[in-house]
Amino acid sequence: MNDILANSDNFVLELFKNDLDEKFVYHNYIHTKRVVKSTKEIIEHSQISPKEEKALLVAAWLHDTGYVDGPENHEERSAEIAQKFLTEQGEPEEFIKLVETLIIATKFKDQPKTPLEEIIRDADSSHFAKDYYKETSGLLRKELELRGTKKYTRASWRAENIEVFTEKHQYYSAYAIKNWSKAKNENLLKLMKDKKKDKKTFKKEQLKVNLKNKSPERAIQTLFRTTLRNHLKLSDIADTKANILLSVNAIIISLALANLIPKLENVTNRHLLYPTLILVLFSVASIILSIMATKPNVTNGEFTDEQVSKREVNLLFFGNFHKMPFDKYKTSLMSTIEDKEEIYEALLRDLWFLGLVLNRKYMLLRWTYTIFMIGIVVSVSSFVVAFYNLDIQEIARAAAPEVTP
Repeated sequence: MNDILANSDNFVLELFKNDLDEKFVYHNYIHTKRVVKSTKEIIEHSQISPKEEKALLVAAWLHDTGYVDGPENHEERSAEIAQKFLTEQGEPEEFIKLVETLIIATKFKDQPKTPLEEIIRDADSSHFAKDYYKETSGLLRKELELRGTKKYTRASWRAENIEVFTEKHQYYSAYAIKNWSKAKNENLLKLMKDKKKDKKTFKKEQLKVNLKNKSPERAIQTLFRTTLRNHLKLSDIADTKANILLSVNAIIISLALANLIPKLENVTNRHLLYPTLILVLFSVASIILSIMATKPNVTNGEFTDEQVSKREVNLLFFGNFHKMPFDKYKTSLMSTIEDKEEIYEALLRDLWFLGLVLNRKYMLLRWTYTIFMIGIVVSVSSFVVAFYNLDIQEIARAAAPEVTP
């Protein structure tokens, strides 16, 4: 018996290695070995003859060989492959017929008719009661997807497995019923718990979606939040640019005062007077505009009840309330936030005032850059002209004849 079992093992290994499509990640040699192992487990606890044991184990080795030609009617093709192989091995006709019958009995939709068929059926579905069930189930799902049979979501695959557990599968042999049913039920319980957990998660996510859909205020709040943040960022950028120009022009004036202006007392340097004045004047103008762009504009810090009632004051800007008593400011603000429309109007007003401030900043900043650019161009041009005229004068002086007394 050991010879035929070893030969069957080698035959299946070579057949699957050479002819089985790689898409069969579940129905392969590893699955076959698991079925053989489970068959041996049941046989060890059953009262059967050596001949029947041999037939069961050979059938377990050969029961999925038909998959080399595809999954449809693979049991019949597996029986044909077994018949040919066992004939070549010199096995008697009666034994071959028994093996073929046991292979056909692995059809999931059919009911086993004999104790031997019950054993092979239970062994083929033993993974339902094993701790590696989740792994094998995932492989079967992947195989179906690779074959293009059907693509399951996690939830639909779990539902399919629960249906198989509860409605389509059962163990038949006495050993499997006694020893595997409990583990199978535990795996079923895990599936049910996962389903319940996913259902709760789905409900929670669905509730969040519904709340978002029913609450357009979230979109409005996001709009205000984003716009206000962008305005503040633009204001920071404007202040940074103004500070840069302020620093650059201050350096230019410092250098001019330290190096150029003291040298103008010398008659030979009088040609640098006007270029230096132009440079300093334009730098001073750029500094003044930079200061104006960054100069804070704070209002009187008070407002009247009439202004609040007519919604003429921005209660969100500190410059309008920094001198107000807290109680009065609190009363005014609380009356505003009681009405959603007034809240949005206050935000709009704050956004509008920020826009006015930004417009003023960027207008002054543009003038500052323009004046700075013109000043640099005019100053450099003046220096060039001044040095050019000095060279002309030097040449003319050198060419003039000397007059002797």
